[in-house]
Amino acid sequence: MSLLYSSVIEAAPETVFAWHTRPGAFARLSPPWQPIRLVSEASSLRNGRAELALPGGLRWVAQHQADGYPPPHRFVDTVGAAGPASLPARIVMRWRHTHEFQAAGEGRTRVIDRVQTPLPAALLRAMFAYRHRQLADDLAAHEQAARHGLRPSTVAVTGSSGLIGSALTAFLSTGGHRVLRLVRRSAGGANERQWNPDEPDPGLLAGVDAVIHLAGASIAGRFTDTHRRAIRDSRIGPTRRLAELLARIPDGPRVLISASAIGYYGADRGDEVLTEQSDPGAGFLAGVVAEWEQATALAAQAGVRVVLVRTGIVQSPRGGTLRLLRPLFSAGLGGRIGTGRQWLSWIGIDDLLDIYHRGLWDTALSGPVNAVCPVPVRNSDYARTLAHILHRPALLPVPVLGAQLLLGTQGARELACASQRVIPARLQHAGHRFRRPELEPALRHLLGRAAA
Repeated sequence: MSLLYSSVIEAAPETVFAWHTRPGAFARLSPPWQPIRLVSEASSLRNGRAELALPGGLRWVAQHQADGYPPPHRFVDTVGAAGPASLPARIVMRWRHTHEFQAAGEGRTRVIDRVQTPLPAALLRAMFAYRHRQLADDLAAHEQAARHGLRPSTVAVTGSSGLIGSALTAFLSTGGHRVLRLVRRSAGGANERQWNPDEPDPGLLAGVDAVIHLAGASIAGRFTDTHRRAIRDSRIGPTRRLAELLARIPDGPRVLISASAIGYYGADRGDEVLTEQSDPGAGFLAGVVAEWEQATALAAQAGVRVVLVRTGIVQSPRGGTLRLLRPLFSAGLGGRIGTGRQWLSWIGIDDLLDIYHRGLWDTALSGPVNAVCPVPVRNSDYARTLAHILHRPALLPVPVLGAQLLLGTQGARELACASQRVIPARLQHAGHRFRRPELEPALRHLLGRAAA
């Protein structure tokens, strides 16, 4: 059997081909719903190889073929071998994947994937539909940034191994930017620098154009004294010292994009519509976020443009709430939490990346920015939508007591039962275009259930 999938991309063949040659391309094209992890990318599309971790400790090796490499028109990969864990796939599976790029008019490319394999085409179609949507959307985002003057830059990123950081570093790399990962361990190569959050080295940001600060302990879990201390200490002190470092470098990075959260508005504001101009709320997380944002003040006072990304509930099968809920709903065990009346202000992972990206090129953007999609939903509507996409009922509500048993009283109130009706007023005023502003299309894209 074989599969042929094609679409037309609004970019020239040279641009589309170059995107595929950059670090991060394989990660950006990997469907998030599949139980596959990228181990290493190919160093070359001519004769390099990429390695993927499969369930059960197995490996898939994509070996690129030199005889199928006439850039910018085509490259080819087949299933290869690299150690015993890759032998089963090599022995069992026949696979030849030809990537073609044909001119389709001025500034347009027909992207064609041809796969020769015994697997039924129906099993592969959702994956390739996802890949083509991702490619088109990412290229459009990079083209928009270039129109607004963003050139290849060196961007330092903290928290680069997390859910958001790993996706963002791949996205920026495919756009031609050099990403410097600021890591706490010893640096592992030219694209890493060791970062001591308590006492950053004075030369940490040498040669850096912009800083994206994502580091911070996960807020998920019971709100014990230890957990609350980890949430606070991993954010406020490191952010303040990073801001102090930026303030001391007269010719250093001129933009700091720092993670924040809609927890700023408090755990429950009823039906109040919350914008960046709304007052802060009450509670532990609201207090932490307010201090977290204030920790960037020294950088702003020194003339650094500071963007505070108040992030909503991020949607990705690779992490966060969707990763937890998907298996429950797939088993028919999902449902609303409590009454289901709580407002859920959500954002798809790729729309979140676009907001961080906008922070780099939109020089008018500074201060707090609500990183949520423009259509918040009730918890009950979210549960019903997810169940519908997965073809399961949503009949088993989770009592508040159940959330309290898992997270404690404070954790349940500020996480599972939180209600915040937040809108992205500043982005809307700026004419920002969301890739998928409504919940059902966003979840379908992320879960491989998009309409044909």
